[in-house]
Amino acid sequence: MIDKTRRILLVAAAALPLMASQSWAAGLISIIVTDPANPYWLTEGQVAKATAESLGYTANVSAHKGDTNTESTMIDTAITNKSVAIILDPANADGSIGAVKKAIAANIPVFLVNAEINQDGLAKAQLVSNNAQGAAIGAQQWVEAIGDKGNYVELFGNPADNNAATRSNGYETVLTQYPDLKKVGKEVANWDRTQGYQKMQSLLQAHPDIVGVISGNDEMALGAIAALKEAGKLSQVKVGGFDGSPDAVAAVKSGEMQYTVLQPVAVFSAEAVKQADKFIKTGSTGAASEKQLFDCALITKDNVDKYTGPFTLSQ
Repeated sequence: MIDKTRRILLVAAAALPLMASQSWAAGLISIIVTDPANPYWLTEGQVAKATAESLGYTANVSAHKGDTNTESTMIDTAITNKSVAIILDPANADGSIGAVKKAIAANIPVFLVNAEINQDGLAKAQLVSNNAQGAAIGAQQWVEAIGDKGNYVELFGNPADNNAATRSNGYETVLTQYPDLKKVGKEVANWDRTQGYQKMQSLLQAHPDIVGVISGNDEMALGAIAALKEAGKLSQVKVGGFDGSPDAVAAVKSGEMQYTVLQPVAVFSAEAVKQADKFIKTGSTGAASEKQLFDCALITKDNVDKYTGPFTLSQ
């Protein structure tokens, strides 16, 4: 009887590591993105969800569409659902701070992707594209496409997102080195294709002699291309984008867009979930710092065939 009891205890002890690892991987990871109507944010959510599920978690994806009230409600839902971690693409650099604090007060770790908030020490990690580096390589390619003189316009993203200013400043750093390139117009189009189309129409009316459009993202650039085609001016005006979306890559391939800057969203979305998993298990993300930058890559006609999937460029 004693031997049998010992065998049972030994079997149970041997199973403990397995049971412990299974318990670590139990629970819900809530993923909150901006708007899956945009292929960039769609990929962000899909990759994060697939990564979480591959690690043994359940996962759901919701979208705040840039509204901080909606974002706050989604954080409340994540808390109510007893999430073990939240992956968040913040709606507003300042306005999302309260939502992050609310999750932390409920002892739920938050991992930010794509965009930052203007307060350190709250999120366990902030994983974003190296927007300054991406803007610099984009602007250099844009100058190569249009030359070093002429009038141009800029389409600017959502002012509540720090990425918009970072990219715009990155463009400015490069383009001001060319005194004969004159920026004659700049419009906010909020990362949106329809707004890019509408703002491009207005810019064309005011500045019919432009030779280029530099855009803070692909959706605005694609809207500009539609307006330029409609006006019969696409052959005279060079357009550059930023994101590396499938539609933009197709436009690069067809010659309608000069280049796009690929953001490695598929990489850092997966990495955010892996760091969340490590934090849940060990209390540490394993990363050297809270803010982590992921370099962008240029996509032109020369390497467009290496685009193997949404936001993925093979080496």
